[in-house]
Amino acid sequence: MGQFGEELRRERESRGVTLETISEKTKVIVRYLTALENEDFAALPGGILSKGIVRGYVRAVGLDEATWVEKFIFENQKSASAGNGAEWAEFVQNVSRSRPAAEGNREAKMRWAGVAVLLLVGFGWAVWHYVSGHVMADEAQHPAITATASATPARDLSH
Repeated sequence: MGQFGEELRRERESRGVTLETISEKTKVIVRYLTALENEDFAALPGGILSKGIVRGYVRAVGLDEATWVEKFIFENQKSASAGNGAEWAEFVQNVSRSRPAAEGNREAKMRWAGVAVLLLVGFGWAVWHYVSGHVMADEAQHPAITATASATPARDLSH
């Protein structure tokens, strides 16, 4: 066990706080809190969840969050570079190599095809709405013109 876990445990014990008390306050299971004190970072959930566990732990104990999160990140990166995280990085690289490139391209093409269909449908609706509005306006004007023409008497031009 390294310095980070020992210091964390010492601070907790000097304040008389139990792991169970921290677990009740933070809703983090005792197994994760023990892994944090033992610097078994591989047993913790990854990414931001681990930082959240550290924040909750140090807040429950009454320590400065920013300082302890920085210490945690440093120790976690140090242990990852020592080999604990090397397998994970290799796994991620192998997964990306083993995925067929065409699968991602097909999904992207389907997504763009969907966008194009939506645009065409929207454009078609707008054109239909515009044209139907003008046709109805023209139909409304035509009866008025013919009604006006029939109401005026024809003049006799034979004189």
